[in-house]
Amino acid sequence: MTHQTEEKLLQLIAADRLHIPISSLEGKFKRRKTKIAQSVDLPTGQYQGIRVYAFEKDEEGKKARGMAAGIKEFCNRHPNYGDELKGLIAEERTTREPTLYFGMNEGCRLTNEDYMAVMADIGFTEAQAQRFYEPLIDASRKLSRARQEGQRSILVG
Repeated sequence: MTHQTEEKLLQLIAADRLHIPISSLEGKFKRRKTKIAQSVDLPTGQYQGIRVYAFEKDEEGKKARGMAAGIKEFCNRHPNYGDELKGLIAEERTTREPTLYFGMNEGCRLTNEDYMAVMADIGFTEAQAQRFYEPLIDASRKLSRARQEGQRSILVG
């Protein structure tokens, strides 16, 4: 049981360290895509090029009112109940969420095999894992310098 626990925690730490650069890049790409899309100029509302095409279209549909707007509207329609609702929302409540804290012991490190096992577990072939390993680890190291390394946590419930 102890060996299995050690292996699972090594996998968790490796997955966490590999996730950090990928999620950071995902956020950068998402913001970049929006910025690029907003800079595309389609004077006629469409474009047909040699390799690409684009067109603008106003999508019609219904969109649900947001939570804040819904509460505001409810309060306008039902002032007495609205105050009660605001009070219920404002009440603090104690919550218990199971959280697993994890980290590496002083002087210990993850091995290449630890990282490769996690990458294989999410579907990388051995060759793909070998190709992506160095760039991901380099990115992870660069990002770890910008934040405090050490104990991490994850909600488990």
